[in-house]
Parts: sequence; structure tokens; C-alpha cells
Amino acid sequence: MDIQKRRDIPGDLGIVGVGAIAEAIVTGLCEAEDTPTSIHLSPRSAGRASRLAARYPSVQVAESNPTVVDRADVVLLCMRPQDARAALPNLPFRPEQAVISVMAGVRMGALRALVAPAEDLVRAIPLPAVARRSGLTAIHPEHELARAIFDALGGAIAVDDEGMLDALSASTATIAAHLAYLDTISRWLAARGIPPADATRYVAAVFGALSGTEPDDFRTLADEYATAGGINEQFLAALRRAGTFEIVEGLLDDVVDRLVEE
Repeated sequence: MDIQKRRDIPGDLGIVGVGAIAEAIVTGLCEAEDTPTSIHLSPRSAGRASRLAARYPSVQVAESNPTVVDRADVVLLCMRPQDARAALPNLPFRPEQAVISVMAGVRMGALRALVAPAEDLVRAIPLPAVARRSGLTAIHPEHELARAIFDALGGAIAVDDEGMLDALSASTATIAAHLAYLDTISRWLAARGIPPADATRYVAAVFGALSGTEPDDFRTLADEYATAGGINEQFLAALRRAGTFEIVEGLLDDVVDRLVEE
């Protein structure tokens, strides 16, 4: 990990809402070579917060959400979007305080009203892989402190337009479908006599190896695998004839429309 990036991480980080993503962020930061920050957790989800505090010396569980905000230089909002309107307006945000929201669908206009008088606002989309410091987190807008935090967790990609961030957020809606696709292949193998554990292991190895590549263009990579007259070409052509990929694009449009409406 680049030491200069680590020096830019704020000294006191407050996290309101300690769900799975908050746990992944804390784990990724604290499992690095040098714990970069004092982390103050809200008391909700007491079991998870207490486990993190017991595991990492730099983590503390505050007695209340107002205490978290009061102690923090940077506040990460990791609560459920449906809880935000009830919980956030009563917290003592400060004008100079940076607030990073990982709440999906809560756009900048709504966020600004919820955390006033704080004005230094960022939206981010971290994924569970940040726990292993291998996630690429989308942020809007570009922000020095947010980039320092998420660079330490695997990297950050900043977009200037909030609509672009919504599109990146919508793309993550495909994760469960992708896993279900792999499950379908695995179960198909098991139905043909492959021991289920071996089938799962094999499919994970095939697609895990692909995930390590960083192509400039996925379409070109797909076409390279689809050798003329081969079985990959047969399978891909059938999916294209069925309109599978147009369906995917349409469903992504539906998801991003939902995010913008919320």
C-alpha cells in the first residue's frame, strides 16, 4: 500500500450504521499494514460493532450516533436509505465536516438536506471486496479524503456527473444474477454426475481466472473466446439470437430509473 495515500486518511472516522458494508470497510482499513485512523462506530447492530471493536484496537463503539458525528472528522453514512430521514436530521453535523454516503439511491439534493449544515458531501458505492482491499469504489464527486479512504481499500473511480454514479450503482444489481448463472452451470454439471463440490469448485476456477483479467474491451475479449466454429461461438450466438443482452440492457435501465426516482 502506498504510504502517501495512507497519510491522507483522516484521523477520526465516524461510521453511522454498522451493516455488512460498514464491516467490510472497517475490516479492510484495519487489516492493512498500518491502521490509519481511529474509527468510531454507532451502537446500532451492537453485536457486529462489538466484534469489530474487540478485534481492532483503533475501533471504538460510541454510546450514540450523535457522539459518532461529534467525534469524527469524516462521517460515513452506512445506514439503510429508508432509515436516513428519521435518523440523520437530529445529528450534530458541522459545516467543515466531510460526509460520505454509501446509501444507494439517496442523491445529493436529498443528502444535503439531511446532513445540513455539512456541505462537503460525497456519494460512494463500496462493495464487499473492500474487506480484502480489492474493491474498486465509485465516488462522486472527486474528493481527496474519500479517494484516500477507498484507495486504501483497493482503489477509487471518480465521476463528475451524478447520473454516471447512478449508472455504476445500477450495474451492481447484476451481481446476484451473475452468481445465479454460475449456479446454473454448476448444478448442470452435478446433474451429469460431477460431485456437486467439484462442480462448484470447477466453475469458480473457470470464471475466477477470467476475473483476474483487465481487458480494454469485454466485447473484444468475448469474441476472442468465441473461436469460429467452436462451442463458445455456438453458445454466444444462441444467446444473442434470443435477445439476452438487450434484455440485460433494458433491466439495467429499469434499475437506474428506480434509483433516480428514489
